[in-house]
Amino acid sequence: MDTMHAIVIEAPGKAAVLERPIPQPKEGEALLKMLVGGVCGSDLASYRGQSAYVSYPRTIGHEFAAQVVETPPNEFGIRLGMVVTGNPYFNCGQCYSCRRGFVNACVNNQTMGVQREGAFSEYFTMPVERLYDGQGIAPKALALVEPFCISYHGVSRVRPQPGEKVLVMGAGAIGTLAAVAAKCFGAQAYITDVAPGKVEAAVQDFGLDGGFVNDSPQALERFRQEITGEDGFDVTVEAVGAPATFLDCVWAAASRGRMVVIGVAKHSADFNFLELQRKELTITGSRGATKEDFAAVLKLVREGAVDLTRLLSRTYPSREAAAAFQDMDQHAVQITKAEFAFCDPTSEI
Repeated sequence: MDTMHAIVIEAPGKAAVLERPIPQPKEGEALLKMLVGGVCGSDLASYRGQSAYVSYPRTIGHEFAAQVVETPPNEFGIRLGMVVTGNPYFNCGQCYSCRRGFVNACVNNQTMGVQREGAFSEYFTMPVERLYDGQGIAPKALALVEPFCISYHGVSRVRPQPGEKVLVMGAGAIGTLAAVAAKCFGAQAYITDVAPGKVEAAVQDFGLDGGFVNDSPQALERFRQEITGEDGFDVTVEAVGAPATFLDCVWAAASRGRMVVIGVAKHSADFNFLELQRKELTITGSRGATKEDFAAVLKLVREGAVDLTRLLSRTYPSREAAAAFQDMDQHAVQITKAEFAFCDPTSEI
């Protein structure tokens, strides 16, 4: 049987490149050749043993650009040789959320690389209906469309209006792209983080309206006063998943403001919810992304609204995954986004 190599987290702290059989596509599935894979925070959490959902061993990865090597006849326009990305969140189709059409909020969701096998292998299969034509976007950028969709979906939940002021907590990939999404909606976008280098890169590389290092309550208070006076921000975005940044978002929001939580919380936040009542604050959760988000983001990237490759801090050969995860674990503060290169995207199949 033909084999391939795959990036597998065998146990917490142990990443390996292992031989696996090349999968055979089932009915309605395409066989894909992996080109580039983006490393999500959930992949690093699985490596660190901090994921609440993953089981081991697990082939990880759900951010990808891949080339179609086999496909059944289909109504979705997916053709042999096409470079594609896809929606990696598998909904059950039966729960109350799915029955109402809110498939991204499926209570039985299985995400590739977490609850089910992922994309970080030389070949993998996916249902054709979950694939999207890359429309000529370079594979290194196409592999980053999925995280942009996560950010875009979150920001679309609070719909910033032109001229409104948006503050994003967290200058990692998701936070930075949330600020970019706010700009795409016509708002003024500001960002903060405890890492000065990430704040500076987000502002300079993506044309944000400003940012600051959130190293004390006084720093946040000064920045809010500088940008909004006594008003507060029209929209705040939590993109860290920490109690402190959740509370900062509540405090920094204006009366009658909106707040969206994209970050995945690991601990509880203890706060006086009187602030929600006093401000008449709207707090919205955000999970995953939808087909409509993928369409919107692909259009933005294709039209040059954002260069996603500016996020990249590292690109590793896929066969060096063990050393790569050690590097990402040790230098997380310096790394905004990393990718694995599986092959030369210009090579023949």
